Amino acid sequence: MRNEIVNVVDEIKQAVSLLRRHLDWDQAVRRLDWLNNKAEDPNLWNDPQEAQKLMRERQQLDDGISSVRKFEADLQENIDLIELGEMEGDQEVIRDAENSLKAMLVEANRRQVEAMLSGEADSNDTYLEVHSGAGGTESQDWANILLRMYTRWAERQGFKVEVLEMHDGEEAGIKSATIMVKGHNAYGWLKTESGVHRLVRISPYDSNARRHTSFSSIWVYPVVDDSINIEINESDCRIDTYRASGSGGQHINTTDSAVRITHIPTGIAVACQQERSQHKNKAKAWDMLRSRLYEVELEKREAAANAEAASKTDIGWGHQIRSYVLQPYQMVKDMRTGVESSAPSDVLDGDLNPFMEAALAHRISGKADAVVDDLA
Repeated sequence: MRNEIVNVVDEIKQAVSLLRRHLDWDQAVRRLDWLNNKAEDPNLWNDPQEAQKLMRERQQLDDGISSVRKFEADLQENIDLIELGEMEGDQEVIRDAENSLKAMLVEANRRQVEAMLSGEADSNDTYLEVHSGAGGTESQDWANILLRMYTRWAERQGFKVEVLEMHDGEEAGIKSATIMVKGHNAYGWLKTESGVHRLVRISPYDSNARRHTSFSSIWVYPVVDDSINIEINESDCRIDTYRASGSGGQHINTTDSAVRITHIPTGIAVACQQERSQHKNKAKAWDMLRSRLYEVELEKREAAANAEAASKTDIGWGHQIRSYVLQPYQMVKDMRTGVESSAPSDVLDGDLNPFMEAALAHRISGKADAVVDDLA
């Protein structure tokens, strides 16, 4: 077996060992057996909220354990194929098995990062807001490109995307938009994307074909379920209704159905125009406000728990986290981790995992280093 492939095999084995350790393997297997038995109990759904919590835990454990077992089985199968190919001089078999191992390593590394998404709300669905910066049409077009980028990324991950609110630009693009991304660990993956994103390109809106720099902001916060109690005093809030804008059929501009709620003590404002009914939009806006206030609380807890390592500017609003240059050269660079791509068209089409994985690893590097040290 070539040295390069021996190294790939060793890296896969180390990644699988880390996944096992993170799961606390023996305890996880016993817990899954108990949950499987519990699922057969006809009285389980007497308490629907508790039943849903247990079934979510069961699904997460089953996914984790199944993925480890599949990695181990596929690893051994490809090693056997390479040995068989070497014995028989079949280069095609060897090449296919080596390519499979390389693909496994990519997936194992992704799983390794995802396994460390153990924050309180990491497994939740998430809201993602896009806001254009100063610069008029150019900035609004950039905001629209970012919205498409995250939508494409979510679709690649198998997540569902629901548009909750959108304000179109005067000539092109959008002034702002809010989407809900639904899927396991949606918030955990997207939480490092909050911040300012910078675009440098030859503007299609400039008749002199000059290079322009545009900025748009992303804000990510988790969807919270009914089991999390966030107290909001309605007297602290201002509720405004207005006529919805943007595409959505003839009905959308006929009534003041859109709702904006502003939490006066914090200045946090949320808006929803997805539904035709003002009542339904108001209900969703209240859910969004609860989530924003919960996200603020999570940030306070994280800052307190990681006072030495955490830096508010790493994820804070108004801080540039990534630069996308289309002219005079092609480059996307993350300013926090140094990760780069020379294929911005792929990144803008949703190829964001390398950036997200690096940002997540950066945030949890202390935990990851501790695990590696234990294994050494």
